[in-house]
Amino acid sequence: MRLTQGAFSFLPDLTDEQITKQIEYAISKGWAINIEYTDDPHPRNSYWELWGLPLFDIKDVAAVKYELESCRKAKSGQYIKMNAFDNTRGVESCCLSFIIDRPSSEPGFKLERQECSGRLIRYTIQSYSNDKPEGSRY
Repeated sequence: MRLTQGAFSFLPDLTDEQITKQIEYAISKGWAINIEYTDDPHPRNSYWELWGLPLFDIKDVAAVKYELESCRKAKSGQYIKMNAFDNTRGVESCCLSFIIDRPSSEPGFKLERQECSGRLIRYTIQSYSNDKPEGSRY
């Protein structure tokens, strides 16, 4: 199973050249960029770990690529994504978010059914990776 979150999620993984083009685009728009990572990509887990500090007022693609490569080295085998935020309206609105790296094996999710009172049935999504201890999920 392949995790599909963010822009480009139904496409094959982006090449480094394509990632650079997306970084150039975000910089040309004046967007702030950050890099995040996680080993728990549950769809409701919107709070991934932030790598370093957000990159505000960046004009050089090399600065973003340096942070990205540092994250790739330190967090290999985890999900890594890049976000770009637009603050022109006075708030930080996420304009672009896509997964850059992912583990070689993605175990996926299972649907758990719970029968409640009456005829009520509740469904939840559980990651197969949660059966393993943190830090060794992938």
